[in-house]
Amino acid sequence: MRQVRQSSPSLPLARPCHAASKASAIGVPKGFFSRGALKGPLTMLQERIREIEEEIRRTPYNKASQKHIGKLKARLAKLREDARGRRRGGRTDDIRKAGNATVALVGLPSVGKSTLLNQITETSSNVGSYDFTTLRAVPGMLEHRGARIQVLDLPGLTWGASRGRGRGREVLSKVRIADLLLLMIDVERSDLSTLASELAASGIRVNEDPPRLSLTRRDRGGITVSFVTLPQAMEEDTVREIMSEFGIVNAELAVMERLTPERLIDFLAGNRVYVPGIVVLNKVDLITQAEVERRLTELRGWTVLPISAKEAWGLKELLEVVYSRLSLMRVYLRPPGGKASAQEPLVVKEGAKVSDVCRVIHGDMAKDFRHAKVWGQSAKFPGQRVGIDHRLEEGDRITIVTGIGGR
Repeated sequence: MRQVRQSSPSLPLARPCHAASKASAIGVPKGFFSRGALKGPLTMLQERIREIEEEIRRTPYNKASQKHIGKLKARLAKLREDARGRRRGGRTDDIRKAGNATVALVGLPSVGKSTLLNQITETSSNVGSYDFTTLRAVPGMLEHRGARIQVLDLPGLTWGASRGRGRGREVLSKVRIADLLLLMIDVERSDLSTLASELAASGIRVNEDPPRLSLTRRDRGGITVSFVTLPQAMEEDTVREIMSEFGIVNAELAVMERLTPERLIDFLAGNRVYVPGIVVLNKVDLITQAEVERRLTELRGWTVLPISAKEAWGLKELLEVVYSRLSLMRVYLRPPGGKASAQEPLVVKEGAKVSDVCRVIHGDMAKDFRHAKVWGQSAKFPGQRVGIDHRLEEGDRITIVTGIGGR
């Protein structure tokens, strides 16, 4: 097709506009363009984050600078949270928790997460020898010791996932609902640093206990800090500075651990997730036993399970550890005058009370509860009559008597 050129002699030719030099002519403050005022809010947040990170790196940590650095870390945490909030959005997979517990397979691309899911569940997840075979979360159901455990095969995490790279925020949102993480690496990609840093940056604390702090807000009186555990590395002034960054000016804080700025910030942020994690070293069929031992030594400090998902090596041991780390136990319902069925356990969390069993059976059962009878380790004698707050143990058999048809 021939192009037709049209001319408009009456229109003047466009000239380049030097915005910065003409700023004063159109009423724009001098320096507006050079300061980057036309940048988006997210870009300006990122620049401010980098400035504070650099200031923290430059400032030597000592008693004199402790308060200043603590305040900078609190400000940095708030800016990062604000930046994550601005990046939210996009496509998400609608996956809800199911079964007695949820386990997430978290790892770099192509470390064998889908192969493991296919081996331990009846799910079929795509398997390939190339990166990013799994593009969305794939759920499966594992049945072990009477427990139904949901297993999530998640897309591979890469550097920058916490900032949204490679659908990272979507993946990490699934990690936050899990009761246990299987941090998968293989003999070729055995570096945990990327996984650990991306999980930490998104507010997920692996194998950490929540801070032992108690905060009571009040109308006046300023901030009072009570250190129950001594000695402390942080001074009260530093604690007050960090709390003020979170808008807290009148409150009483009780500290029952050796406090650090990071732990205090996690507590005040209120959106951290604390979840146990196990390292799974996959593809050990490709290396010698001596090399496996060397890898285990390198990963000292973690619970590490060497497996071969493809060859089904070490999977029985893995399932036992998963069940144990989920802190599940079995109890058995015994009908009045009958025997408990050993084939159909009721799976609850360790330390569960009779009230928890009532809720699992029916949400309204606790309202009609009269008493229960227990046989097993938690009973002082067989058939002990107990109340709704009685704490059960593994293997207990229980009869629940309600006000509806109960005796």
